[in-house]
Amino acid sequence: MVVVYLRDYGPSNLLWFSDIGLLMAVPALWLESARLSSMIAVGTLFLESLWTVDFLVRLVSGVNLVGLSYYMFEPDKSLFLRGLSLFHVIMPVLAVWLIYRLGYDRRALIAQTILCWIVLLFCYFFTDPAKNINLVFGFGEKFPLQGRVYFLALMAFDPLVIYLPTHLALKKIFGR
Repeated sequence: MVVVYLRDYGPSNLLWFSDIGLLMAVPALWLESARLSSMIAVGTLFLESLWTVDFLVRLVSGVNLVGLSYYMFEPDKSLFLRGLSLFHVIMPVLAVWLIYRLGYDRRALIAQTILCWIVLLFCYFFTDPAKNINLVFGFGEKFPLQGRVYFLALMAFDPLVIYLPTHLALKKIFGR
């Protein structure tokens, strides 16, 4: 998958949080690391689940729910290339299975937040704004914030609105 993505999308595509989570799964499995597994869950569980729902709703009804999986329905991309993105469907199951098997590491929230900030800063300063990796350059045309104010809000949004609730739920369900 990495080779195909590098060829068809370029290296910046691997900076999407979902791709980072998938790539982190290899050392998490290999090392049986509860911390890496927990970071994957905190960082991807909510958005991958939302991607899956978005994809299935569009597939069944044709309705574009939130637009996360829009590219799966673009005919200019090969079916094989689009099929590789079905890893998004497996990621929530993999994330939950990993922490069920290895336990939940409470340090995942801090570690994932630091990783998030590093990736967002890298995307903001070193990637093509047209690709808008991890939405660092905006969230649609109707969103009121723009530029650096938007970017700073994004750096707070991911940890507070996505990671923290996921962390609290996982901590409650899986403990240590």
